[in-house]
Formats: sequence, structure tokens, C-alpha cells
Amino acid sequence: MHTSLTCAACGADHDVDQLQNLCIECQKPLLAHYDLDAIRSSFTPDVVRKRSIRSMWKFWNVLPVNDPSEAVSLGEGLTPLLTCNRTGPFEPFENLFIKDESFNPTGSFKARGMSAAVTRAKSLGVETVALPSAGNAAGAATYYSARAGMQCVIFMPEDTPPANIIESVVGGATVNLVNGLISDCGKLVKHGKDRFGWFDLSTLKEPFRIEGKKTMGYELAFDFADLAGSTQLQLPDVILYPTGGGTGLIGMWKAFDEMEKLGWIGSERPRMVVVQAEGCSPIVDAFKAGDEHAPLFENAATVAAGLRVPIAVGDFLMIRALRESGGTAVSVSDTALLKGVREMSAHQGVYACPEGGAVWKAAQQLLESGWLKPEEKVVLFNTGTGLKYNHLFPLDGLPVIDHNDPNCLDR
Repeated sequence: MHTSLTCAACGADHDVDQLQNLCIECQKPLLAHYDLDAIRSSFTPDVVRKRSIRSMWKFWNVLPVNDPSEAVSLGEGLTPLLTCNRTGPFEPFENLFIKDESFNPTGSFKARGMSAAVTRAKSLGVETVALPSAGNAAGAATYYSARAGMQCVIFMPEDTPPANIIESVVGGATVNLVNGLISDCGKLVKHGKDRFGWFDLSTLKEPFRIEGKKTMGYELAFDFADLAGSTQLQLPDVILYPTGGGTGLIGMWKAFDEMEKLGWIGSERPRMVVVQAEGCSPIVDAFKAGDEHAPLFENAATVAAGLRVPIAVGDFLMIRALRESGGTAVSVSDTALLKGVREMSAHQGVYACPEGGAVWKAAQQLLESGWLKPEEKVVLFNTGTGLKYNHLFPLDGLPVIDHNDPNCLDR
């Protein structure tokens, strides 16, 4: 169980047994901390391997519960790490992998964060949660809230992918479509939460979504040990991560630190890479400019809904992870990322979301520039299923065969 909540910026302590959003002092994200020394002897890789829990809650000792039975779970996590086929454009990469988060409940990595956040909210008596979402977080919040017996209020840009809107409506959430961006939706949540008694589940404005997302980092260490046929946990050389709010990247960086303190790994770290769309690249721009914070990205526009986040409260944490790891930040065009979806589908059998297509095309860029070496172990995160983006691939002009025509196969 977490033992403290401290501000990631100013270090101010906050009551761990009270509902919290941002730091009271400076309005920056709060991070949960654990007494890792106290659990070091009882929480080991061998213990985790022997657990029969079929979800991310195998790591419950560093999640917001005292016992795994408290978790609001739909079986999230434990997603596959796939070795890429060396065919077509993938041929130059000797050790390329896809961590395929589309296997999660509601079809995306958002399930991890919502499972942890809703678990903690339920334990503290929350009845209604609210959040802005440009896509997959809406569905995850809807279904974990339903599982917990809580109400869910969602604000979504009106041009959010239809699949995300539909799954939220079907799941019983109160869905509000907004004529603006996710940042505009966030303002409405802020205005309404005190008035209506909602608890704000916004990215990094709530301390425990990051705790669920960090399990991706724990899993990678076990995945690579299994690939090597070893009991010693291992990490890849490079991780490419599609970045909107950035909770997953920040969470994995936190997980690596925790694992080192537990004695599971040494001080080695993967080089972290932020991947964004050219039409919304605030973190890429700030990193390249040498800045610590990223201002609002004006007129943000991209078909990759999860990347259309024009301002992120955790910007400084993402940029810090990039610099500490020797990583970098890359942007790709919408044309390129959609091509990436087709290439991952045709060559790897993975119908990736546009964000997954973006990380693949970024990897190509980095290999061509020499920043990546062909032999390095590189992980691409596909953060969700492409099925939610079917509207981006219309079937206009697809021929229909007349089965009554004896020559139909010759045409």
C-alpha cells in the first residue's frame, strides 16, 4: 500500500487517506510512494512469478490496495511482447518488439490507469467521477466505474472517434460532446466538479492513474527476462512511446526507479522516446528548445486522437525522463502514421491504433538518422486497437463480386 503522496515539483506532502488532485501548493502532479524497504524481502520477482493473479494486480504491493481483493479489475495488463518479423520495411531492425496494449479491457492501455484510479476512488467513497477524454480514456473510465458501481461523467471533443463515444454511451456514462479540444473539456470538468460533487479523474490531476500505467514498466522487465530464458529481470535499450498526456511514460520511469530500489534491477535505463504528431507536438518542441515546460500548442490537429493533447500538466516530468535517459522526442505526420498502421497490419499482423503507427514510423526515422542502431533492443508501444479507428480507413471503391457469374474470379 502506498504510504505517502508528494508533489513531483515542490515536494509538499499530502494526506494519503484523503481524495487528492493536484498539489495544493503549486498545482503540479502528486506521486504515490511506498515503503519499499519494508516489502523488499516479501515482494520479489520469484513471488510475482508464482502468483496466480491474471492481471497487473500481480504487482499489488506497489499499487493502491492493501490486498488484491480490493482491486476493481477487468483483467487488465499482462499484455504480450511480440517480436517483429524482419520483413519489408521492418527488415533492418534486428531486435524490434511491440508491446501490444490492445489486449487490455476496452481495447487500450487506458484500462491500467483507470483500474488503479477507480480502485482508490471507490475505497475513499467516491460516487461520481468526471474526466475529459479525446478517446480511449472515456471507455476505460466508463467500464471501470460501472464495475465499481459508480457514476461516470465524460466530456469529449465532438470529433472524438465514434467508437469511443458509442462505447461510453452504451456503458451508461453521461457523455457530453464539446465543440473544442480536450483542454477545453478539462476546463468544464474543473468548473463542474465542486458544483456537482464529481471527483476529477483527469490525466495526472489524479495520483493513481500513473500507478496503473507504471505496471507496463514492471511487465517489460519480466518480458525480456522470459525472452532470454533468464530469471534476472532485463530492460530494453530503447522505448518509443506515443505521448499525449504522458502518464504511461512517466509511470514506466517511476517503475524503473522502484525496481532499482527493490534490488530487482541495476541503474541501467532504456532511452525513452516521446512520439507525437506534427499537428500537436508540444513536448517535442519544448524538448528540442531545451525548455522544461511546454506551452499550449495552438490549433492542435491530428487524426490520432490520443496524441491531440495541446497542453500537459506533466510536461516537466516527461522532459525530465527524456533528459535523464539520454532519450529524444520525435514528431510524425498524419500521412506517415496512417501508413505505419497499414505496415504494422500487413507485416506484423497487428492492427495498431494511429498512435502505434506513429511510434513505428518514428523508429524508422531514428534508424535512418543513426540515433538507433540495428542491433538495439527497441520496444514500440501500440497503445490500443485499430478497430476504434475504422472510420479512418473508408472502403469506397471496394469491388463486389457477383457469385452467380461463372467468370467472377477472372475479372
